[in-house]
Amino acid sequence: MTRIKRGVAANKRRKNLLKRAKGFDNRRSTNFVYARQALLKADSYAYRDRRNLKRDMRALWLVRLGAALRENGTTWSKFAGNLKKQGVQINRKMLSELAVQYPQVFDKLVAELK
Repeated sequence: MTRIKRGVAANKRRKNLLKRAKGFDNRRSTNFVYARQALLKADSYAYRDRRNLKRDMRALWLVRLGAALRENGTTWSKFAGNLKKQGVQINRKMLSELAVQYPQVFDKLVAELK
């Protein structure tokens, strides 16, 4: 049986891994062993933070809403209760966008729900 050399496949694998590690610091972007370790860590952080991003964005929306509602002399809990009583179904993200990009519209909404 003829011998099959693995150089081409191994070089391709290394090249692709180093391409993914581009932009890392020092040896982590040029050395295969260190780049592989760095990518394992980077992938685990990416997986974790895809979930944390949702949590962080919701917290950001609530902080923005709290600030905008305090300017209008109310709190989130009172405002949310009024929204529910009136049957207004608008999510926190959209409310936050209204408060940031269209403050006059948001102020009218708050005044109407008081």
